[in-house]
Amino acid sequence: MTDLTGNIVLGANQYGKAENRVVRIYRDTARHEIRDISVSSALRGDFSAAHLVGDQGAVLPTDTQKQTAYSYAKEKGLLHLESYGLDLARHFVDDVEPVTGARIELEEYAWERVTVDGRPHDHTWVRKGQETRVASVTVAGSGAEQKTWVTAGFKDLVILKSTGSEFAGFLEDSYTVLAPTHDRVMATSLEARWRYTTTDVAWDEVYAGVKAVMIEQFATLQSLALQQTLFAMGRAALEAFPFIAELRMSAPNKHHFLYDLDRFGVENNGEVFHADDRPYGLIQATVERDDAPDAGSAWRGYSVVG
Repeated sequence: MTDLTGNIVLGANQYGKAENRVVRIYRDTARHEIRDISVSSALRGDFSAAHLVGDQGAVLPTDTQKQTAYSYAKEKGLLHLESYGLDLARHFVDDVEPVTGARIELEEYAWERVTVDGRPHDHTWVRKGQETRVASVTVAGSGAEQKTWVTAGFKDLVILKSTGSEFAGFLEDSYTVLAPTHDRVMATSLEARWRYTTTDVAWDEVYAGVKAVMIEQFATLQSLALQQTLFAMGRAALEAFPFIAELRMSAPNKHHFLYDLDRFGVENNGEVFHADDRPYGLIQATVERDDAPDAGSAWRGYSVVG
């Protein structure tokens, strides 16, 4: 074992306010609108004095970041997740002198308007139980050299097809006990995130469009493997939206095993399954354009760990 003798120095660092729950209700008319989000900020710059000697002179308090997030929900508005994130990130970089970069990560929790006496109610909703919409905005630099990256997507989109999926012809060794199948249930809790090449985007329409084409591919493709399905979903999204550079997906395989009813003298022709959540196969893939611009800091996350 070789002892390390180099100097000990401060490495990558950032700081911010995590998971601010901001709810904006628009009351401009009798029919109210609601946006419900979680927003986390991370500021980047030369904050070495705070770490090395405890000097806070260059540190904008995390509480100030929180207050800004709430105030901007009214000052700038919260009609679109990505636009709100852009406003916040640009403010921190452009208006707070020690800050040279800002990362804003967002999640949105959807509400569905209730129906009363056959009509949508003006000011009552129930939480929708589908996916969580996510976005991130990163701004770095100033003036003409300033760069902006926006990613968007969703997580926890649980989707299942009861047929149209196979898994056969796989590599086998002495430990392989899995039997091949040409008709199985395929289900996953999908996470997908894509990177835009522009900020001139109809954010809500594109989000809905990407989700729709991905679901269509999942449903209609005769799948020979979950990997094949993920690539088809990503390719369809990039074909539909030429200003998306890449799409990253993570898909845990939510296994459904045919339950043995033979011991009870009951026939089971693919009708009764045991849903098993652990352990699970985890399939991850990126579908990208070979001429996509460099990702820069687009995927550098809120955490500096990992």
